[in-house]
Amino acid sequence: MEQFAAVIQGYTALGIGIIIGLGAIGACIGIGIMGSKFLEAAARQPELIPQLQKFMFLLAGLIDAAFLIGVGIAMFFGFANPLLGVLAK
Repeated sequence: MEQFAAVIQGYTALGIGIIIGLGAIGACIGIGIMGSKFLEAAARQPELIPQLQKFMFLLAGLIDAAFLIGVGIAMFFGFANPLLGVLAK
């Protein structure tokens, strides 16, 4: 029984790393693409910079929020692993 718990904890740690790693990569790529498009739009129409900047910061917050939700789910599995509760029964 202890061996199964160790296997579950190992796979959980691997899953946490994948969740956080892929989330971070996705957030970085998304913010990078968004920033480049903002600079392109600002170079083409400088009079729209305040409006574009407002939307850029809004989207940056949403992208970071999606990543942090993934971190929260990963921490849930790290600290209060519901998969280990199945072994107790």
